[in-house]
Amino acid sequence: MTATEGTALPAALEIVPGLRHYPDYLGRREQAVLLDELREILRAAPLFTPRMPRTGKPFTVRMTNCGPLGWVSDVEGYRYQANHPETGRPWPPFPPRALAAWTELAGDCPPPEACLVNVYDATARMGLHQDRDEEEFSAPVVSLSLGDDAVFRIGGATRNSPTRSFRLRSGDAMSLGGPARLAFHGVDRIVAGTSTLLAKGGRVNLTLRRVTKP
Repeated sequence: MTATEGTALPAALEIVPGLRHYPDYLGRREQAVLLDELREILRAAPLFTPRMPRTGKPFTVRMTNCGPLGWVSDVEGYRYQANHPETGRPWPPFPPRALAAWTELAGDCPPPEACLVNVYDATARMGLHQDRDEEEFSAPVVSLSLGDDAVFRIGGATRNSPTRSFRLRSGDAMSLGGPARLAFHGVDRIVAGTSTLLAKGGRVNLTLRRVTKP
């Protein structure tokens, strides 16, 4: 149970300096509520497949965004923009439970401006990368996981830094701040069949970010 349900936040596990893992941050009921909120978002902002800059190679994850800004990637590069790359419409508002997570886990940081929604099937992964397309690095990246377990890998400030892996399960939250804000990280694999939340399996990950300097 979370602070919004009248109890204290679960204890954080500091995996590496600046990375705080909150197991079971969302109970099953809250996960279902957030999933319903995401279905409304997908109706307004359908999933699309981002592509690598220059090569146009498709990602193995599909994604969308919500909030004032959304992250996109295509042959022209990585960037934040105010509209969906295929429909041209503005991104829908944040889901209330995700916004509450930012308030609970990001401390006194200015409010988020983007929430990336990444959808993984059983074969999807995400290679080691840094979240550095934002102007503001003093605010953390706050992550919420729904569905099957993900094997998450965290490294250091350079791509060849030593890494360690741990599982993110349905309902877990994570905050990447401080020295971990620009750490290389990725998802090695999805562990199919570890959650019954999503009828067809897979994983949904939400990451809230502050993009511009206040």
